[in-house]
Amino acid sequence: MQQASASEEGAEAGSRSAAAHGVAGEGAAQAAAVEDSERPPGLRLRGFASRELDLALDALGWRGNRIHSGVHLARKSLRRARATLALGGAALGPGAALIDRELRRLNRDLSGLRDAHALVETFDRLLRSHTQADIRPLLLRTRRRAAAGRAAAARQARTEDPDLGARRSLLRVLRAGLRALPWADLQPEHWREAVAASLMRVAQTGARDRRSGSDEDWHDWRRRARRLSQQQRALKAAKLGRDAPKFDKHQIERLGEAQDLNLLLDHCGKRSPFGKPDRAALKRFAETELARQRERIAVDGERAED
Repeated sequence: MQQASASEEGAEAGSRSAAAHGVAGEGAAQAAAVEDSERPPGLRLRGFASRELDLALDALGWRGNRIHSGVHLARKSLRRARATLALGGAALGPGAALIDRELRRLNRDLSGLRDAHALVETFDRLLRSHTQADIRPLLLRTRRRAAAGRAAAARQARTEDPDLGARRSLLRVLRAGLRALPWADLQPEHWREAVAASLMRVAQTGARDRRSGSDEDWHDWRRRARRLSQQQRALKAAKLGRDAPKFDKHQIERLGEAQDLNLLLDHCGKRSPFGKPDRAALKRFAETELARQRERIAVDGERAED
């Protein structure tokens, strides 16, 4: 597999440093932009994916209460790196599938911490939008329980993997492997085919979801729409904006909010951290909110197709 040259590594390191600290002068930033635009498109995509893994490495090192925000940002960056790998497809060779599989496994490994934080964030969002006196006490009580669960999840993670060091070590290895893939061999047809496939999957899953209404289909729709957004971001960062997909960003946000309500419902079962009366009331509330949100998404999707 192709190895990165010292000049390419230095260029990407300089770009990472400037992005992280915001201290590059205007002239230096312009020079870096020119240098980046002169590099082969595939190497620019590699630069984006590498920077995302660097961001994930940094975020997983955040200490104390920042561990939750760090895990959230790291998982975003891991998904963006995977979406960029998908733009190369089979052209990046068999090693790409291995790296993608391990990045996916690492992301799932962090999902417990992220879900604990997302549950608290969902309550915060609901408290901002619901001012009714009859529902706020319920949301405040259950939010306190969710925050206690989030703190317990963080303590367990620190005990099992202090400072998430083992996960960060694995990520360094995966980053090296990602950089060694033959990115320079990528041609426009590779990422254009990948974008076309992503657009088709989003349309298909959206249509299926509106027919079936199943939780699994809704989650699949959200996941595929999110990947499309991440691929747009990668292509624009690589100065390939004309090949970037077009889509409704608001729809992705609404799908995310619906998924958060699904997460809330998942915590209303027999193993719920909430008391029985609160659990039943919270389930009724979340089901009503979710049905309303899904109806809005479905109507918007039908309008977009028309």
